[in-house]
Amino acid sequence: MPLFVHDQIQFHFDEAGEGVPFVFQHGLGGDVTQPFGLFRPPAGIRLLAFDARAHGRTTPMGPPEKLCFRVFGEDLQAFLEQVGVDRVIMGGISMGAALALHFTLRWPERVMGLVLSRPAWLEAPCPWNVRMFTRIAALLRDYGPEAGLVEFKKSPEYAEALAKWPDVAKSLATQFQAKDVTERAPRLEQIIRDRPHPERAGWASVRVPTLVLGNRLDPIHPFEYAEELARVIPGAQFRELTSKSVDVEQHGRDVQRALDEFFQANGW
Repeated sequence: MPLFVHDQIQFHFDEAGEGVPFVFQHGLGGDVTQPFGLFRPPAGIRLLAFDARAHGRTTPMGPPEKLCFRVFGEDLQAFLEQVGVDRVIMGGISMGAALALHFTLRWPERVMGLVLSRPAWLEAPCPWNVRMFTRIAALLRDYGPEAGLVEFKKSPEYAEALAKWPDVAKSLATQFQAKDVTERAPRLEQIIRDRPHPERAGWASVRVPTLVLGNRLDPIHPFEYAEELARVIPGAQFRELTSKSVDVEQHGRDVQRALDEFFQANGW
């Protein structure tokens, strides 16, 4: 299992392919299987990702107060040093998208392109996400994962999600099933409340080719958040994905095609 050590934490990572490095980071509660399950790197692209603090096979969790985008950005900087790359196409899904933009604004010299897939933050946290993930963290503390999931499924919020956005309901339920989820519950409260790039005006400083991917029927990743980021970041391309609540397989095909075309258009 490939690991790198930083800040007394063993970070698990994975990679595939050879060529231009593309870092594609996972979302909250996920791990490297998410980006690797969505995207198969074509010839000439080296796909890289690591399990963030308190996620996947990265251990130990470390101090809860370090579960924030500032520290995640420093972890990502250490990862690039480990794998020996100077400049990358920087990307991510949901939490990973917030991290990708955060990193690009802090270390622009290391970024040649930017991919924001299903962003869940603007300059402030999404109120719906704060409410839902804080509730899940409380249930994990009070009931544990199994009984907590039972209680969550009794809630009107879960019933609404199941009726309107079935894949969102599934995603929320999986938060009770991840590895060491009770110990790692602070991630759901602290990260979701953090402000990864609090100054909207700073987004206009991005000077690299940028692709923003958004989908509808998904309150965790509001469609208008993707639209707004694409509007403010100079020259950003915007592509709409099929909602996972409509067709999960088509969603994956849409991501693959959008990334393939973005890389080809920029000569990578």
